[in-house]
Amino acid sequence: MKSLLVFVEQRDGQVKKSGLEALGEGLRVGAALALPVHAALVGSDLEAAAARVSGCGPHKVWNASCPALRLYSPDGYATALQQAVRRCDAGIIFLPASAMGKDVAPRLAARLGAPLASDCTAVRVEEGRIVVDRPVYSGKALATVEFAGEGPILATLRANLFSPPPEGRPDPARVESLPIALDEAALLCRTVEATAAAGARLDVAEAEIVVSGGRAMKGPENFAILQELADALGGALGASRAAVDAGWIDHQHQVGQTGKTISPNLYIACGISGAVQHLAGMSSSKVIVAINKDAEAPIFKIADYGLVADLFQVVPILTREVRRLKGS
Repeated sequence: MKSLLVFVEQRDGQVKKSGLEALGEGLRVGAALALPVHAALVGSDLEAAAARVSGCGPHKVWNASCPALRLYSPDGYATALQQAVRRCDAGIIFLPASAMGKDVAPRLAARLGAPLASDCTAVRVEEGRIVVDRPVYSGKALATVEFAGEGPILATLRANLFSPPPEGRPDPARVESLPIALDEAALLCRTVEATAAAGARLDVAEAEIVVSGGRAMKGPENFAILQELADALGGALGASRAAVDAGWIDHQHQVGQTGKTISPNLYIACGISGAVQHLAGMSSSKVIVAINKDAEAPIFKIADYGLVADLFQVVPILTREVRRLKGS
């Protein structure tokens, strides 16, 4: 019987929120198609992560653990997922549209000779077939995509748009080891070291609240103002390409077409004009607040709330009021 396979991303043994969201959507689609849903974890020392995922409702969890995959390897992860697809005879494969998911998905699709729809914002089942929506033309339009052929199909799902499944079910799924024999020296591409960036906190791609700054921040020292507001709200710090290119903030914070595509519940754009490349990365945010001195800034055209004001005056007031409301 064909099945639906979900790649549940983990980092350092911690299951990523985007991976659980992909699993939740996989379970919904699997139920609609009467297909068993399998989850695949790839990496090293995954026992705790596999135990957590097993309580989320899949039929089986594949633990593709291998010392050579302790650090992310595009070729190694694609090999592991390819073996998982074969073991569970997967006809549908979902992956999170994270940096890792977007990297490994096309490699896996090429190996399987399968079609791939990337960065999907909606998934539907119509007459027994999968139909997805995905942004095109820098987010200016949505394309409705159907899959041709009878082979496996792949889709990466944008974070913060799909619901994760309830955890801690009393009937956890069976966890099965998926032996992966890899010659680390033979991998075409491998990670030799991973170092956490200084000051790295919440990932903008998974945060439910993001506070971003642009060229109007004037310098790296002023991003501390936005970080205080982000911390008060329990959110992440973002930035436009102009701020990153100026060297004021690390690329990991960049939101936009050449950065990270995000869909938070709340996006606060401070001193960001709203270039089309930036809008492509955040226009699917549920609520957009823009603060800019230029009343003609394009960002106001898509903002739910706009404030024509000096961010250096407004943001500290917002931070103070948020802390007051939270009693901190």
